[in-house]
Amino acid sequence: MNFEFHNPTHLIFGAGALARLGEAVSKHGTKALIVTGGGSVKRNGTFDRAVANLKAAGVAYVECDGVEPNPRITTVRRGAQIARDEHCDVIIALGGGSAMDASKVMAAAFYYDGDPWDMIYHGQPDPYIPTRALPIITVPTLAATGSEMNMGAVISNEATTEKSFVQAECLYPKVALADPELTMSVPKDQTAYGVCDLITHVTEGYFNGVDSTPIQDRFAEGVILTAIEWGPKAIADGNDLEARAQVQWASIVALNGWVNAGTNGGYPVHMIEHTLSAYHDITHAAGLAVVNPSWMRFAARHRPQKFVQFAERIFGLQAKGPDDLDCALQGIDRFEAFLKGIGCPTRLSELHIDDALITRYAQDTLRIIHDENGNLPGRPAMSETDIVAVLKAAL
Repeated sequence: MNFEFHNPTHLIFGAGALARLGEAVSKHGTKALIVTGGGSVKRNGTFDRAVANLKAAGVAYVECDGVEPNPRITTVRRGAQIARDEHCDVIIALGGGSAMDASKVMAAAFYYDGDPWDMIYHGQPDPYIPTRALPIITVPTLAATGSEMNMGAVISNEATTEKSFVQAECLYPKVALADPELTMSVPKDQTAYGVCDLITHVTEGYFNGVDSTPIQDRFAEGVILTAIEWGPKAIADGNDLEARAQVQWASIVALNGWVNAGTNGGYPVHMIEHTLSAYHDITHAAGLAVVNPSWMRFAARHRPQKFVQFAERIFGLQAKGPDDLDCALQGIDRFEAFLKGIGCPTRLSELHIDDALITRYAQDTLRIIHDENGNLPGRPAMSETDIVAVLKAAL
């Protein structure tokens, strides 16, 4: 377990945090590009509150709205050009994970003369890793991706039917203002998807990481148990501020680097889902809810011990021994039942995806990312045949 941990994002967390937006932004710039999604922040008044706060702090602004749920590179290009044309010196992401991810790449593209798609890893031999970006301020309105406090972003290219990621130190937001009051208007289905998303961020490192990380295991299990306890409460009553706060904190911790420090795990479930999203423009976490249990059943047969631990510690099952595959599979069944119980799909058919392109999904996933043997990184590494089998099992 050899690792370095660094997260420079200044987090301001709690009800009312939005009131500190002007204070936070004014330390980094005087004219902001505000990046938003489909318009909910305007309908519920969040945008007007944010703008009033900026004006009070003497910060001017322009807008880039309409970021898609799976943010597109064309939108990133548009936003970066607006920032250049309007001489912005700071970017504010006001919305969910898509607005935050798009903002990060816009911020880096501001200083890049080439195509920002060069930054997104899609199998090219020498991806451009940005080293400079405009200051980024994140104001999440959905508890899900954890993008408000990490250095990653995921972008889609509709022209090439690809969806993939970039990671760079310069993409860490300067400040994240996480105000759980802003998540109270999120509908039940999106709240449930957020719960699934944050759990999957944790399970990727938990199941795919190196052995002998007991503290990280306990961190991961704590996040999962918190999501299982408080997620249904937030879904049942969107105005339950305590539930909203607990889910939001869990989503931040799940992917700010702390839980997975030292695990060095791959993200096979995410990479497979990215391909599905690229083809079908489905909600990211809805795809994760389908792929993750199916992948877990595949992986448990190769390495049951960690899945037995999951079954015992998360669902209180009693194993006959550390290699008790039946116990491991029961735990996965319980997990899938939880996802289904909060309203997530658990089959590809629920997303209107059939088996017509399954081989192509596997091939495209491996084209974007593979190890030296041509397999998808993970424990175990996955061949094309393995990916096809997981997707067929999820039909």
